[in-house]
Amino acid sequence: MKMTVIRKKFVGDRRFYAMVLGIAVPIMIQNGITNFVGMLDNIMVGQIGTEQMSGVAIVNQLIFVYNLCIFGGLAGAGIFTAQYFGQKDHEGVRHTFRYKFWMALILTVTAILLFCTFGEDLIRLYLSGNSNGGDLSTALISGKRYLRVCLFGLLPFMMVQIYASTLRECGETVVPMKAGVAAVLVNLVLNYLLIFGKMGMPALGVEGAALATILSRYVEAAIVITWTHRNLDKNPFVVGVYRTLKVPVQLVKKYFIKGVPLLVNETLWASAMAVLAQCYSIRGLNVVAALNIANTLNNVFNVVFIALGDSVAIVVGQLLGAGKMEEARDTDNKMIAFSVACCTGIAILMLLVSPLFPKIYNTTAEVRHLAMQLIMVQAVFMPQGAFLHAAYFTLRSGGKTVVTFFFDSVFIWAVSVPIAWFCSRFTVIHVVAILVLVQLGDFLKCLIGFILVKKGVWLQNIVAK
Repeated sequence: MKMTVIRKKFVGDRRFYAMVLGIAVPIMIQNGITNFVGMLDNIMVGQIGTEQMSGVAIVNQLIFVYNLCIFGGLAGAGIFTAQYFGQKDHEGVRHTFRYKFWMALILTVTAILLFCTFGEDLIRLYLSGNSNGGDLSTALISGKRYLRVCLFGLLPFMMVQIYASTLRECGETVVPMKAGVAAVLVNLVLNYLLIFGKMGMPALGVEGAALATILSRYVEAAIVITWTHRNLDKNPFVVGVYRTLKVPVQLVKKYFIKGVPLLVNETLWASAMAVLAQCYSIRGLNVVAALNIANTLNNVFNVVFIALGDSVAIVVGQLLGAGKMEEARDTDNKMIAFSVACCTGIAILMLLVSPLFPKIYNTTAEVRHLAMQLIMVQAVFMPQGAFLHAAYFTLRSGGKTVVTFFFDSVFIWAVSVPIAWFCSRFTVIHVVAILVLVQLGDFLKCLIGFILVKKGVWLQNIVAK
């Protein structure tokens, strides 16, 4: 009897999984191909040398902070977009689109000014440890050259996120996926040509990798924007969207109040991840290289729980907007269980791959062995990450942005960062042990997330009139 109740609560029928996968799979494919090609790019840069690979990895860590600032800046309005769409309120979607444009523009200009002014100093933070694994000055020069070119790709990235996030929140996940696939294929081909100087192209090394990335961003932006404006029947929100860029003050205030905690959350969380990476880098340049290898593979496997988390935000958000509270709760339980189950299987696959993947890189045996150990740790804790990601998007779908702020970024700064900071600077324990301790700290976060989701504090319609 008990098993029947558990099955009814956490296991859906065939129609349910078809619905979830119909939303999640296109996101998985887009992110999966993006990360897979990113992995191939990483391997190509890794063929140049350990120092060049480390310099590029450091810059990508810094740009990652900007990326998450954009995601966080748009996410607050995105909550309203999903619920407006559930109510078929196209004018409401237009307002959120315009708000996203201004928010993304402000963040992008700020990021460009910051990187132009303090880029070298930020890179140096990751080169403050010992030189085990290579020459620090070579890594610094490579990072500076890579960053200088990458800045030209921030504008098209901004536009892609504005359009693609709105399309997804309105249930259209296939077009952003196709655009992403086209972009990563362009990126892959250009990387091969421009890094190594094939088919008459100049051999630009790390600058070639950066140039390939920004050109692929423009391709992706062109596809998404063109399709959106050519299919007005499918995207009624875009009709007259640029007739004015004004957003009613009362709505700006409403979106801002809900969105700022998400923006601050994503900024603090990404900054915390950058600080964690800097703490690990104290153990030497070989750790920077090994972490880069491990994170590259981890990003490919993480697309499963990331896509399922995004699906929670979309599906549950639309149900809440339509006032279907009990259906939202039931759907959420099943989606969280599905995500954890899927990622348990993915984690096993990742463990099997861990000894093989680092061998692809042109680096030292020490870096390869360390990368294998780091990959194994990431695999073991993947189901935990799947639950946390789904719980986060559950809370966010109901507009509980202050709660998610404390649940996500406050926790990582209060628990994870102090663990890494103390262990890296005041002990001599191995970097793998530090990573394990940081991951174990997240178990407390799991307990908090379980309680909040179970209590149903997120069950609310924030666009009810």
